[in-house]
Amino acid sequence: MLADLVKRSKPLAADTKLLVLGGGYSGRCLAKLARALGTPVLCTRRSLDSAEADLLFDSNGQDQLDPAALEGVTHLLSTIPPDREGNDPVLSKLLPTLRSLPLRWAGYLSTTGVYGDRQGGWVSEQDDPAPALDRSMRRLKCEKAWLRSGLPIQILRLPGIYGPGRSVLNGLEQGRARLIDKPGQVFCRIHVEDIAGACWHLMHRAEQGAPATMGDGTVLNKAVVNVVDDLPAPTAELMRHAAALLGCALPPLEPFAQIVDSMSPMAQSFWSENRRVSNHKLCHELGYTLLHPNYRVGLQDCLNQDKLTPSDLRSPPRSANG
Repeated sequence: MLADLVKRSKPLAADTKLLVLGGGYSGRCLAKLARALGTPVLCTRRSLDSAEADLLFDSNGQDQLDPAALEGVTHLLSTIPPDREGNDPVLSKLLPTLRSLPLRWAGYLSTTGVYGDRQGGWVSEQDDPAPALDRSMRRLKCEKAWLRSGLPIQILRLPGIYGPGRSVLNGLEQGRARLIDKPGQVFCRIHVEDIAGACWHLMHRAEQGAPATMGDGTVLNKAVVNVVDDLPAPTAELMRHAAALLGCALPPLEPFAQIVDSMSPMAQSFWSENRRVSNHKLCHELGYTLLHPNYRVGLQDCLNQDKLTPSDLRSPPRSANG
């Protein structure tokens, strides 16, 4: 639970002010952690009627953030995806403003999809990206733009995100989950609270040492970090564990080869890549301890938290596989 993350986390310096660009599922979790630890936070949403909406920023609209509203921001996290051409809306609209801020750390949430298909093999930050899917190519283009921005940037590469209200538990409860078997296929995951925890940890690291990039865009060793848990696993294994936690029946087993032609293009692309992503840098070189090191711990946490949250207040899950 977030309370456990708060208990083990240290506050940042008193002059810290955090800007979260894109207050969705992951962004709001970091904002809650920061506020619980006494750090002022500004969170942007596409509508001021949305939760955690302090400022309006619509990447597809014409609105611009007033530079005066961002005065004193020392840390930022961008969760905003690329546009259709692979350009980063934040950099397109806000880079001069961001360069004028006294930033000590900037984070950009990217995807482990930039590694492409590795046929189940392990990849780390030392491996060159090899994206094959269009959406991953766009993410890599944005990564490069952030690394050239001159900001003290760290790229956080994320796999499938799950957490309270957004896990396979919810898919099973709502009858949407499918038990698909593709021999040898695994997926990596990360609990949303460990995204927040890793960001907070990296902010502290930045306070203690050199920035992730030089002003000329030269990339230092710690500029790219995989934020994944310890246990890549098949979705069928995850679902069996979730069903045991819920005490419910599993949906019928569907061999992948028999159903692939009926899948949507998005679902087919999801299953087209197979890789194991290493978190050695994050957890051993940079010293972050995962709050939810594997899906067993993470799903138990989701179950505990979902019991505390009325079903009509839960966020709809993005995927029944995560």
